[in-house]
Amino acid sequence: MLPGWVLGPLRPPVGPLGSVQVVQRLLSGTMPGVPRVGFEVVDVRDIADLHVRAMVEPAAAGERFLGTGPFLWQVEIAEILRSRLGERAARVPTQPIPDELVRAAAATDPDLGTIVVNLGRRRIRSSAKAQRLLGWTVGDPADAIEASGRSLIELGLV
Repeated sequence: MLPGWVLGPLRPPVGPLGSVQVVQRLLSGTMPGVPRVGFEVVDVRDIADLHVRAMVEPAAAGERFLGTGPFLWQVEIAEILRSRLGERAARVPTQPIPDELVRAAAATDPDLGTIVVNLGRRRIRSSAKAQRLLGWTVGDPADAIEASGRSLIELGLV
């Protein structure tokens, strides 16, 4: 399985946050704005379903499957958090950060250095093979974003 940007509910004990760390940073208000980057959002529950389908479908033997969802810009993710979580997402920034400012800040912040190459890039990979061979469907990415945010809040991680 080659998943997209995996979000969704967290279950304790919580280890490294991976993709969910971006949602955590948005909710905590530590980001002054939103860089122009995006992700193919997929729910962890959909990825679990994809794994099960691949294990029981004989045609899946020896195959690789992309488990990607719709592409969303980070500003869209921020807007979903604000609309779905209300006051609990009041600190989520929605103001875009100019690419030039992100590049300049990346000179001293290694975390930003990893996103500079993706500024403004819209990467879309197809999960059509998983849909065709396994009957897999991907859910609404807004549900995964909301579930990540709710989990972070409930677990006291923001």
